[in-house]
Amino acid sequence: MTEPTLGAVAARTSGRTVAIVQARMGSTRLPGKVLLDVAGEPLLARVVERARRATALDAVVVATTTDGSDDAIATLCAERGYPVFRGHPSDVLDRYYQAATRWRAEVVVRITADCPLIDPMLIDLTFEAFTREGVDFAANRLPPPWGRTYPKGLDVEVCSFEALVRAWTEATERYEREHVMPYLYAREDRFRIYILQHTPDLGHVRIAVDEPADLELVRAVYRHFEGRIDFAWEAVVDFLEARPELGALNAAVVQKSVWQE
Repeated sequence: MTEPTLGAVAARTSGRTVAIVQARMGSTRLPGKVLLDVAGEPLLARVVERARRATALDAVVVATTTDGSDDAIATLCAERGYPVFRGHPSDVLDRYYQAATRWRAEVVVRITADCPLIDPMLIDLTFEAFTREGVDFAANRLPPPWGRTYPKGLDVEVCSFEALVRAWTEATERYEREHVMPYLYAREDRFRIYILQHTPDLGHVRIAVDEPADLELVRAVYRHFEGRIDFAWEAVVDFLEARPELGALNAAVVQKSVWQE
């Protein structure tokens, strides 16, 4: 990788907040999931379109890989007019740094393409906490042992570009490169961190898409809302609480740990 110059770091003065959505076709548990149909739209389009409703964001960029299998993602982005960056297949941290640099981000928001119910208001809430608390990194969940109180599938991480540069420069562990942000929170003495909490604790609710059962549940949610994207995450939880058989669909799905190689 190329070392960032002092000029590149100093140039983070535009105040731009850029969400970067990491997406690839090579999911091991549900191959090609990012382009699978969800109420008439590709899953990735659901992620991008909901994220674009967040008022805190200046841009939403899809970061995919240079692998040929991800040509279809680049094609979708070109057809829909979504900004797209193609980078390293496995070093996702480098992909984020390069995309953030190209789109002149001062604040970086990390979103993953397995969250078709990502909530724009929650993106705004996390960004507001990041700004209000004056931290380097804010999120609405962290992996064990920290835990989560928001449903799985609403994950938002926000960091300063300077913090991302430091992680990109210093992180050496494979999981740090693959999962982008662990270097920022693995040790409490490196950065100022703020974690949003929700009451009541809804960390047991799962609305991410990793396996076929997850996709079935999300499709049911979108059918209920007639394919719209203007519903809030709380309405999704209310719907699932009223239909417990839907929550049972993916109850056995195990969340992959950030710490896994």
